[in-house]
Amino acid sequence: MEQEAGMIIIYTTFASENDAGKVGRELVEEKLAACVNIFPGMTSIYRWQGSSETAGETAMLVKTRKDLQTPVLEALAAKHPYSVPALIVFEPVHVAAAYLDWLHKETA
Repeated sequence: MEQEAGMIIIYTTFASENDAGKVGRELVEEKLAACVNIFPGMTSIYRWQGSSETAGETAMLVKTRKDLQTPVLEALAAKHPYSVPALIVFEPVHVAAAYLDWLHKETA
């Protein structure tokens, strides 16, 4: 069974798996996120300060309640080592009811 989502997923990237792991653990321990997924080994190609750059990065997905969006984004910005971190919010249309219940319980 699915129901309307009361959750968001925040996408961000880090220079290292260690940095992502540290921030992810803090978000979960502070109950700002129910779950964080870390994907190491990504290659990013981007423009930075007028130059084309290529760098290895680690992607992270933060799963949390929609009503925690502002505090989670503020925490990510404060904890993030990048001066201009990618902080992109996605809102699922539907989420399995049991998963959504778990997410709300873990972030209460």
